[in-house]
Amino acid sequence: MADSSSWQNGGCLPSDNEALALATHDDTASLMVRARALRDENYRNVITYSRKVFIPLTQLCRDVCHYCTFAQTPKKLETPFLSIEQVLKTVKQAKAQGCKEILFTLGEKPELRYQAAREALLKLGCDSTIDYLYAVAKACFDETGLLPHINAGCLTPDELMRLRTVSASMGLMLESSSERLCGKGMPHYGSPDKDPAKRLQAIADAGQAKVPFTSGILIGIGETRLERIQSLLDLRQLHQQYGHIQEIIIQNFRAKQGTKMAQAPEPDLNELLWTIAVARLIFGSEMSIQSPPNLSPGVLPQLLNAGLNDWGGVSPVTPDYVNPEAPWPHLSKLARETDLAGKHLHERLSIYPAYALEPDRWLANSLKQRVLRSIDSEGYPRTDDWVAGRSEEAPAEVVEQLASPIEMRQVDIALQSIVNKAFHGELLTEQEIVRLFQVRGPEFAYVCQQADELRKRVCGDEVSYVVNRNINYTNLCYFNCKFCAFSKGKLSEELRGKPYDLSQAEIARRAQEAWQRGASEVCMQGGIHPRYDGNTYLEILKTIQAATPDMHIHAFSPLEVTQGAETLGLDLKSYLTRLKEHGLKSLPGTAAEILDDEVRAILCADKINTAQWLRVMETAHEVGLRTTATIMFGHVDHPRHWARHLIRVRDLQRKTGGFTEFVPLPFVADEAPIYRKGGSRQGPTLRETVLMHAVARLVFHTHIDNIQTSWVKMGPGGNELALQAGANDLGGTLMNESITRAAGAQHGQEMPPEKMDAFIDYQGRVPRQRTTLYQQPPEDRIASTYNASELVPLVNSAVERVERAG
Repeated sequence: MADSSSWQNGGCLPSDNEALALATHDDTASLMVRARALRDENYRNVITYSRKVFIPLTQLCRDVCHYCTFAQTPKKLETPFLSIEQVLKTVKQAKAQGCKEILFTLGEKPELRYQAAREALLKLGCDSTIDYLYAVAKACFDETGLLPHINAGCLTPDELMRLRTVSASMGLMLESSSERLCGKGMPHYGSPDKDPAKRLQAIADAGQAKVPFTSGILIGIGETRLERIQSLLDLRQLHQQYGHIQEIIIQNFRAKQGTKMAQAPEPDLNELLWTIAVARLIFGSEMSIQSPPNLSPGVLPQLLNAGLNDWGGVSPVTPDYVNPEAPWPHLSKLARETDLAGKHLHERLSIYPAYALEPDRWLANSLKQRVLRSIDSEGYPRTDDWVAGRSEEAPAEVVEQLASPIEMRQVDIALQSIVNKAFHGELLTEQEIVRLFQVRGPEFAYVCQQADELRKRVCGDEVSYVVNRNINYTNLCYFNCKFCAFSKGKLSEELRGKPYDLSQAEIARRAQEAWQRGASEVCMQGGIHPRYDGNTYLEILKTIQAATPDMHIHAFSPLEVTQGAETLGLDLKSYLTRLKEHGLKSLPGTAAEILDDEVRAILCADKINTAQWLRVMETAHEVGLRTTATIMFGHVDHPRHWARHLIRVRDLQRKTGGFTEFVPLPFVADEAPIYRKGGSRQGPTLRETVLMHAVARLVFHTHIDNIQTSWVKMGPGGNELALQAGANDLGGTLMNESITRAAGAQHGQEMPPEKMDAFIDYQGRVPRQRTTLYQQPPEDRIASTYNASELVPLVNSAVERVERAG
């Protein structure tokens, strides 16, 4: 083996010469050890596959590869091309089976060889096979939303650009860059499109067109190990130039009856393992390395141990038309085989996660919205139909996964070490927190179960809540937050609900009614009304104090505090002191969204930045006001942003101790402007949402004891899982909830104590009413919260939209 000092130990890729030297290295086992370690650096315990439908649009081909049974002559086919109707029927069946990819595989431009192909295309109103392929792919995408992946041979730059508008990804197997294999008597003789220079140019053209691309090599067709390595290096060079190759397929030759190579020997298992391992070493930890599972039945765990991270496309609907003798493994069997190697099988799209997360670079405008709405924060597909604010029940598979017993062999030792650090109150780094957010499968269950064990130690089995009322005094706002469906500013007038600005009398009436129904808190926030200044907030406090002197006033986000101080020309400390003197008792930790300016530049560019939010909170703590902390996630953010947010909250808490609780708020997308315009994801997945509670419990251990789950956003099923993953609080009964409802949430506007208690009892936990600051309310106040009278209908004082003064 080549001297490893220059690359193996340093984490960089081998040079071309170092890679070529691997051809003489026969210790496959040692190569596999290094390869799977490299794989695990990036892919951890996740092995992916794509749930696809295989569409052989035409089996006519102008090439005559000596090992192929896919290509046929016109006499052997009922029709040269499948009809659009045939394709759509199959694709719709596949969608019903959960498929997300349409693999279009076809021969290379058969019209250049067969009169029958030219005549068929003429009847279809098309000039070429590529014209027809475009029409079929577009129809399938438009009618089903499934993402086409196109394998149409060597395409020209113009053809690539055209097909890019109807496909999320494309592919072309290099097979081999050895010209020797095109000579007489060799497998590619007589196949003009197998010329290595032509195929490499087509792959380069795809890179220039910014097409997420699949390529790879076919082993066992007469090539040498040295030629295999050179082929991989040729692909690596193109990827280093354009960055467009998503995956490298290592496909093993299978001899087929009826071909010139029917008696040719197939590569043995050692040869396949050797090649997979070498491919991983050549491409490093990030490249996806794939080998078709149906071509290697019975040895799949060994392939994984050689450094694979992907099984390619597997169809529950159609056969592998290229290898019809090799049926796809059933997905449950594929999952079991993957588990035997200590890995978790997870679905992906045809476009790989890293490319899906950069839609502006890698996708045509026609596909961006569809892909963005299909993925989670890491670019993997949403695999269940749970949606924040809308779903009542949690999908059964998530419930079962969370409750599953854990075999520690399924949990990475490094992950166990991170959790152990958290249990001991040690500070987790950004990288460690990101790792917690990346867990899937058994590791997901492990992190959630460990977080819940920590919750038991800190909080016991009590689940607390506060009886309160939300009073959102205006929905007029001159800020343009792209996630907000509540405010009625210039850019959001079309959203549901009319502009209003509550009178002081209505604010007082709502506070008095809340007190009569047993509330100990009013939570007050609103839009930043163009005519409001710092005195407005002081007047609201006076009104509440006069109406309900003993009510705890939990009010004003850091944005409102900042605006109030600025309009009066006061510094933060002076203004917060005045608010406190007028009756303010604590601040909600909203307007935080994501405490990372990379995200805020997209979501709320004109709002206060991260440093300003933290400054308001630190100053509030300094003057004796406790606050909550929130995170609103699942839009344009990613785990690195979540980690930074948690660290910034944690670090301020270590300094001041002023946060009472942490509240994860999953993004409710339906009515949000950024989602409606195709600029965000559809909120977090249920896995991500449950994890946010679990990871917060671990990160904030010894710093913030209370992790709250939002019943408005989570729904009953989501809340149940959050309470099993580290949460110990259900927030407030609310009486009126309007901000989340405006965003499209369908859960109720009030969860009275009777329902709160019943829900908590059903979870096998102990309900406890609390005050805003987590104290015990007086017994007579608790008693008054039950069997409360019906709420009087709200009176929102309708107003016309007004411009900001000055």
